[in-house]
Amino acid sequence: MSTFDGGRHPIPTGMPVVIKAGSSSLVLESGALDSEALQRTVDHVADIRDAGHPALLVSSGAVAAGLPALGLDRRPRDVPGLQAAAAVGQGLLMERYASLFKERGMVVGQVLLTKDLFANRAQYLHARNALERMLSLGVVPIVNENDAIVVDEIRLGDNDRLAAIVSHLVSAGILVLLTDTAGLYTGDPKLMVDVELLSAVHSTDVALDQVNVGRSGPFGSGGAATKIAAARMAAWSGIPTVIADSREQEVVARAVGGEEIGTWVTPHPVKLPARKLWIAFGQAAEGEVSVDLGATRALLDDGKSLLAVGVTSVAGEFAAESAVEVIGDNGAIIGKGLVTMSADQIRKSVGRHSSEVGGVVIHRDDFVLLARGGPVADRLTT
Repeated sequence: MSTFDGGRHPIPTGMPVVIKAGSSSLVLESGALDSEALQRTVDHVADIRDAGHPALLVSSGAVAAGLPALGLDRRPRDVPGLQAAAAVGQGLLMERYASLFKERGMVVGQVLLTKDLFANRAQYLHARNALERMLSLGVVPIVNENDAIVVDEIRLGDNDRLAAIVSHLVSAGILVLLTDTAGLYTGDPKLMVDVELLSAVHSTDVALDQVNVGRSGPFGSGGAATKIAAARMAAWSGIPTVIADSREQEVVARAVGGEEIGTWVTPHPVKLPARKLWIAFGQAAEGEVSVDLGATRALLDDGKSLLAVGVTSVAGEFAAESAVEVIGDNGAIIGKGLVTMSADQIRKSVGRHSSEVGGVVIHRDDFVLLARGGPVADRLTT
């Protein structure tokens, strides 16, 4: 086990705690909801509430909850099937949670969000205000993706990253990702013997890029890759993450108390604003724009916008306002940004002065540095 403590520390009383419970820790092999697991999750939330922390629960399991009601024994592979299972299962899941939390004297409220929240400033502010008011009223928000209407979230299984977004919204003291393993390992502990638990890592540590991402179970759609992306996103909000086994006794309370449990991902000292978090982690890169040495230096050292004159080539097909990776003159990723032109328009403007083609290719306000201490580029998870 790694001995680096990553600066673990107790979370000050009163700071919100965001807990994410995945399908792998909530669902039986049969596809039905695990009653004991649901009770454990409720107890985890109640424990930290009793300790003086407002709590938010980001819960997977809606699709899995809908399978038995629809007479299905496995997760559908088609999008309409997933949407139908989510629509049926979300109500069933909330019904179970509401009953269990009521036994602990707590009221819950359902909140359905998507990872595109950062893209709309008004929606972002409304969501933040709603969550803060719920917490001030003593309500436990139970957050899920809006799976019944959002296609890519269902396919990608982004509740991990959604939990990071929620953490950012409420300025959480910590994000706790509950799963069915003790944390992140150097390999898949279900398939390999000689693997090491990563006790604590920096968010930019290359060890995270080397983690065996494995595969999700039959009723889940996430995995180590989405947890790493979520932890990095939270880190760039200044929020530590603990990834731990949901079956551990008082796992959330121990993580909040600063005990060595699971994998602790250290937050970054510099925070990214919401919009740049969305560009870096919430948008899939749809192509690449390669640049010359001059543009590389301008982006890395001077914080300049990317001009057409510095572009050498374009890979992929994408529209204006798409997210793309910017590749430096040495072939390494410099950063990620939103383009002002389509791929074809950029190809036609390669090497030409910006005044000839109507402006910059990527404005500096729409660019996130992924090198020299910036958020680590991860093609699997961005």
